[in-house]
Amino acid sequence: MSVFTLREEEREARLVRELAELTERHRQACLPYQRILDAIGVRPPYERLVDLPWLPVRLFKTHELRSVPPERVFRVLTSSGTTGQRPSRVYLDREAAAAQTRMLAATLKEVLGERRLPMLVVDSRSVVRDATLSARGAGVLGMMNFGRDHTFVLDEQGRVDAEAAKAFLARHGGRRFLVFGFTFMVWLYLLDLGLDLSQGVLIHSGGWKRLAEQAVDNAEFRRRLGAECGLVRVHNFYGMVEQIGTIFLEGPDGDGLYCPDFADVVIRDPDTWEEAPPGVPGLVEVVSTLPTSYPGHVLLTEDLGVVRGVDDGAWPGKRFEVLGRLPRAEARGCSDTFGQR
Repeated sequence: MSVFTLREEEREARLVRELAELTERHRQACLPYQRILDAIGVRPPYERLVDLPWLPVRLFKTHELRSVPPERVFRVLTSSGTTGQRPSRVYLDREAAAAQTRMLAATLKEVLGERRLPMLVVDSRSVVRDATLSARGAGVLGMMNFGRDHTFVLDEQGRVDAEAAKAFLARHGGRRFLVFGFTFMVWLYLLDLGLDLSQGVLIHSGGWKRLAEQAVDNAEFRRRLGAECGLVRVHNFYGMVEQIGTIFLEGPDGDGLYCPDFADVVIRDPDTWEEAPPGVPGLVEVVSTLPTSYPGHVLLTEDLGVVRGVDDGAWPGKRFEVLGRLPRAEARGCSDTFGQR
């Protein structure tokens, strides 16, 4: 079933109830989280999403926040960052890991269909071999679940392997296939290949900071891919390791990022912390029911965004745009940090 079905009023009613329960569950299971809530004096009931207590996403860099005992931790994910930055650490038990995989699949099914597609990866196989997965490695490995005959555009040393890409297209170029990469790496390597990718479906994310420095916005990114590679089925997504499994997916018309039924965004005025109305930029807060093993269900990011519309696009719910990082915030996108480590 699709996960893009709920209009905003119904979505908020469901999410407030589920997230309120999750807040109290984490309050009981995670002592640092309990201390934070006690310090700010937050108690139920919560009537709207904007009423739920949020954590700054940076807190996962400085505190161990988990709601399961150490022996139940199945996997620890770390965020990407430049040299010298302390990464976020996210603790998953088996239940949470299974849920994030399942819901990521349900979200991507909207544009990829039911069957695994041949997959061209704009990265190197070495990123998925690290003992402790970075956010970039986790992103690649997670997306590999939705493809087959995985072929990497870069070799183990990070150099373009044009022959591998050509061989992939000789096998699969006549029918629909999946292309995945982080945004800046797609821009850096895919355009230079000069290959016909017209049957591809591109899923990409991150890296807009470095493209903005080159005056490349989403419209120009899509235009160049269409003109030079024939890629017209292009879907950006917004997500982060602190809410692994939850992605906000670009709609089929490129008119914004949409929220799956189990998640939403709140744009907050950085001066008043009140919810900003559609069309007014502010800080992006992301909410999701998936973080059950750690209190990452309501997070205030360091990204600026704006709601472009509500229940007026290809899919129901809010559609929004991420405008960039908060001034002086550290680089943290998976491809913004490529080449800096």
